[in-house]
Amino acid sequence: QVQFAESGGGLVQPGGSLRLSCAASGSIFSHLTMVWYRQAPGKQREFIAQITHGGTTYYSDSVKGRFTISRDNAKNTLYLDMNSLIPDDTAVYYCNALPVLGWGQGTQVTVSS
Repeated sequence: QVQFAESGGGLVQPGGSLRLSCAASGSIFSHLTMVWYRQAPGKQREFIAQITHGGTTYYSDSVKGRFTISRDNAKNTLYLDMNSLIPDDTAVYYCNALPVLGWGQGTQVTVSS
């Protein structure tokens, strides 16, 4: 069974940048479509970015032009580069596959001055 471990979150000022990582266990990572989600306090978990096994990417309107999803299949790792961060980006960020597999712990991102 594939498991995911997110890392790289932290406290950042508005306008700043962060890079999140998602390490996947197992040997099927390169075949998976991978997705980043986030969940803000009091809100439902939302889709923000997706990358297919072939490298095609999709973004929610809320992050398009600011966030970049990428993957390194040799390292079984998914990335999310986040730029021009705003307070509304504050959330716990999770990675997963499509269809959804087991959830990791997530990584907290807080955007505040």
